[in-house]
Amino acid sequence: MHIEWGALGTVFVVAIAVVAVLTSLFAVGVRGLSQRAVAREGGASGTSGMAVAVACFAVCAGIVGYGIYLIVA
Repeated sequence: MHIEWGALGTVFVVAIAVVAVLTSLFAVGVRGLSQRAVAREGGASGTSGMAVAVACFAVCAGIVGYGIYLIVA
């Protein structure tokens, strides 16, 4: 049995990077929803917080969808 350590290391580094990016994007999206709620309580519209949240969640969904595509293909 032969293990290609270089390829395994590359997969590990890419996985860690993607997890960090995905988690950060999701956290920013939740923060955007929170800002919208605070703005709505203050009488403002909160559209900027909602726009940030929608954009972050869309990118998260795209990354997850691409990962599923790679696994299925």
